[in-house]
Amino acid sequence: MATTDSPNANPNNTPAVKPPKPHARLEKWIWILIYGGLFVVILGIATGRTDAALGWSLAVPGGIVALIGFVLIYVRSRLPNTPTK
Repeated sequence: MATTDSPNANPNNTPAVKPPKPHARLEKWIWILIYGGLFVVILGIATGRTDAALGWSLAVPGGIVALIGFVLIYVRSRLPNTPTK
């Protein structure tokens, strides 16, 4: 006889408690910096077709911001996963 219970169901019918993500704020900022920086780079490239100076002044800071996001990925990989108390 087949059961309708999911294979991950708790036998005590208590909700599963997820462990806290100790670096969730850092991970959020990593992706904001990467995608925001790449967006500004694209905006700079598109603007550079009509005004080269303005295009460069947008693309370079956007690239630096995206690079900071990529560096933070490396920093995050070196942090311990244990939550601090």
